[in-house]
Amino acid sequence: MKFTHCLLSALLLFPTANLSAQDDGARGVYFYKNTYTPSALPRFEEAKAELPSPIWDENPEWVELYWKAWAIAFSNLQAPPPGSPLVANWIDEGLSPQIFQWDTHFMAMFGRYAHHVFPFIESHDNFYARQHEDGMICRVINEADGVDHHWGLGDNYARTINPPLFSWAEMEYFRFSGDTARLEQILLPIEKYIAWVEQHRRAEGTEHGLYWSNGQASGMDNTPRDMGRPSPNGDIHSSTSPMGWVDMSSQIKMCYDNLAEICRILGDKKKAKTYSKRAKALAKQINRYMWSDSTGLYHDVTPDGEQTPWITTATFWPILADIASPKQVSRMTEAIEDTTLFWRRLPLPSLAANQPYYDPRGRYWRGGVWAPTTYMTVKGLERRGHEALAESIARRNMEAVHELYQSTGTIWELYSPDMNVPATNETGIHLVKPNFVGWTGLIPISMFIENIIGIRADGSTNRIVWRTNTTSRHGIENLRFGNVTTTLIREGDAIIAESTESYTLIVNGVKYKVKKGHNRILVN
Repeated sequence: MKFTHCLLSALLLFPTANLSAQDDGARGVYFYKNTYTPSALPRFEEAKAELPSPIWDENPEWVELYWKAWAIAFSNLQAPPPGSPLVANWIDEGLSPQIFQWDTHFMAMFGRYAHHVFPFIESHDNFYARQHEDGMICRVINEADGVDHHWGLGDNYARTINPPLFSWAEMEYFRFSGDTARLEQILLPIEKYIAWVEQHRRAEGTEHGLYWSNGQASGMDNTPRDMGRPSPNGDIHSSTSPMGWVDMSSQIKMCYDNLAEICRILGDKKKAKTYSKRAKALAKQINRYMWSDSTGLYHDVTPDGEQTPWITTATFWPILADIASPKQVSRMTEAIEDTTLFWRRLPLPSLAANQPYYDPRGRYWRGGVWAPTTYMTVKGLERRGHEALAESIARRNMEAVHELYQSTGTIWELYSPDMNVPATNETGIHLVKPNFVGWTGLIPISMFIENIIGIRADGSTNRIVWRTNTTSRHGIENLRFGNVTTTLIREGDAIIAESTESYTLIVNGVKYKVKKGHNRILVN
C-alpha cells in the first residue's frame, strides 16, 4: 500500500536538532489562548472537602492511599515563572523543570475528578500555546522559556513527539464534564498536530505503510523493541527507521476516532465521516500486518512487513483502540493471564517475562509495571466487556501500591513485577523516583473509583454506570460530573443517592432514575 507523503522529505525538512532554528516563527497560532492570566493555586488542605470522597469498608486503608495521592498531586501544581510564555497553571510530573506530553495526558485522566477545584485539563494549554506553525508539538518543553528541550528532539527530530493522546485525554475530560466549549477550542490544534504526524511519522515506502516511533518518542525509553534498528549516532532509542509500531499506529487510529466524535458533537458531520473512514482503514491495515494468529498478539513490523518477536504491553493498545475483534481480544486475555508472560506477582510488566532482557526488578521498560500502560489495558478490557479481568488487574495494582506505601510512606514512579519493591531505573541499580504523582495517581484515584468501587460518571450523557459486586458498604461522596454533585452509597441491597440534580443511574445493567434530593434504591 502506497501513501502520498514522503518520509525522506520529512528528514530533509528537519536535518538537525538546531534549538535556535526550531524556535523561530509564530507559536500557538491555532489556539485561542496566548497569554497567562494569573490565578492562585489551590492547596490540598483547603481543596480536600470539595474532592470526591470514596467509601470502601472492605479495606479502609485504600481510602488513605487515595488521599495521599491527591496530596502529592496538589503539591505538584505550578504556575508559569516570570517571563515564561506558558499560558496556564499546570500539574507537573515532578521529574525536572520541563513539561512532558504524555505524562500530562495521563495526569489529566485522574485530574478530571477535581476539575471543579483545579482545571487539570488546561495543563494541555501550554502545549497548544507552544505548537509550531507546521503543527508539531514537542514532547518536552522548558518551563522557564517555553523552548523545545533537547530531550524532545534528537537527530532528524527522531524523538520530537510522544504518543499522540491529546484527543483521548480531551475526550475523557469531556465525557466527565460535558464541556463542549472546550472541544471547540482544542479541535484545530489537534487537527494540525495529527497532520504533522501524518507527514512525518507515517512509514512511507514500506510494505505496511503504518506509523513509526522509537523508545524515546513512544515513552518506553529503554525498550528492547529498538534492538537492531539503525541510528546515525548509535542511539537506537532515537532511531528513525520506518518500522511500524503497534502502539503508535493504534494511537493514531484512536485519534481519528476521537476527532470524528468531536466533529459529530460540534455538528460537522462531513468531517466526522472523513475521520471515521481513516480510522477504519487504519484498523484494517493494523490487523493485516500486525496481528499474529500464532501468538495471539499484535507485533511491530519491519519495513519489509515482517513481524518482530518482541512482546510488550504495547501489544494491548489495539484493544482500547477498538481494532481487535472480540475473538482477538479473548486471545489477548489469555496472554494477560499467562504467568510466563504478563500475570506476574504484579501485572502487567512492560516487557513479557519470557522475553530477553526481562528484569524482575523492573529496569524501567524492561519489566517495570507502569500506571499508564496498565490503565490503558484496564480501560481497553473494560470497554470490550472483560470487566472482571480489568477489576482484578486494578485490585492487584492497588494492593501493590498500598503495600509499598505502608512500608515506604510514599508512591513510586513504577513498581517491580516480581518483588514487593519499587522498580529500578534504566541502570538496573538505582530506584525510580519516589513521591511520584505523576501518572501513578491513576491507580489510587482513577482505577480505585472506576474499576474497584466501579463508578463511571459521564457528564456528556448525564449518567453514572455502576458495576457493583460487593455488599459491604462502598460508594462515593461529593462526586461532581457535568452539572451534578452526587453521593452514592451501597450497603447490602440498598443504594442511598443524594443529588443536586436528576440523572440516570445504571447498576449492573439495570437503569434507575436518581431524582434531585434524597433517593433510596433497592437492587439485587
